[in-house]
Amino acid sequence: MTEGIECRATRRGQEWVAHAAEHGVYGSGRTLRQARADVEEGLALVGETGEVNLVPMTPELEVLRAADEARTVALIEAVKALSLSRATLRDIAEATGEPVTYVKRLLAVDEAGRPRS
Repeated sequence: MTEGIECRATRRGQEWVAHAAEHGVYGSGRTLRQARADVEEGLALVGETGEVNLVPMTPELEVLRAADEARTVALIEAVKALSLSRATLRDIAEATGEPVTYVKRLLAVDEAGRPRS
């Protein structure tokens, strides 16, 4: 059983076309849900099961993902800088607009994303 099968989906006309590259399976549908179901059916035919993670790909979505990543990097830098200046967790959360629990999580990981020891 395979866990987490990633598929990239692109828009072709009025349909999404999805491709599970490592398994050589394609699927399509008018909606992402339909395309995912079609890929799942194709995977079942080749004996693969697992959760299909459909990643829609368009130039605009790529720009959006890059902006999200840049915001995350800037947020981590801001949280760490405020922490080094001895701001409280509550103040950091209020200043960044993030929940205190998320601020704690950001402070609890190192630069590589691993929990601090």
